[in-house]
Amino acid sequence: MTAVIFDCDGTLVDSEPLARTAWERALSVHGYELTDADAEASVGLPYPRVHAYFAERVALPPAEPFWGEFSGELFALIDSELRPFEDAVGAAREVRARGMPVAVASSSPRERLQRTLGRAGLLDAFDVVVSGDEVVNGKPAPDMFLLAAEKLGVEPERCVVIEDSPPGVQAGVAAGMTTIGVCRVPGTEETLAAADRVVDFLTADVILAP
Repeated sequence: MTAVIFDCDGTLVDSEPLARTAWERALSVHGYELTDADAEASVGLPYPRVHAYFAERVALPPAEPFWGEFSGELFALIDSELRPFEDAVGAAREVRARGMPVAVASSSPRERLQRTLGRAGLLDAFDVVVSGDEVVNGKPAPDMFLLAAEKLGVEPERCVVIEDSPPGVQAGVAAGMTTIGVCRVPGTEETLAAADRVVDFLTADVILAP
């Protein structure tokens, strides 16, 4: 392998609980109570698809103006409560220190991704950063990972993808990349079974193992 591509939310940082809280708060203003099934259905998907999912269940403003409502809630939580996953952050820095190019490819819009990376102290950690609003088709389509490989100048089959969500794992596999699922919630390993390997802790040696 000659390059590693990391997902961000749920892989590098513990942001999924913050996103759920932000959705709960933003949707409650419009009279909708988010359920566990809603939260599970939206993990790993780009913002437009998640907005469309909820717009089918409750009357919402269009995606662009509603983004202001949602992101206002989310960014306040990111600024005050975001925590990185030290294993993934350490692995990303170690892989890069060994001379291997490293990218992050996230379903999040650029504004959210930059905010998250900045808060986690990761703005300088990657050679390439790809956000969800840079591709037409978000995860589980492979477009985001293929774009990251193109920007790195590496053939897709020479890349390793690190993901925590089923849509992300599907995207990595569809891109023809070796895909490692990192299980952050004990007991949910089966949801990542499409990955080449599933692990519960990341190190550079784990990522680069044959």
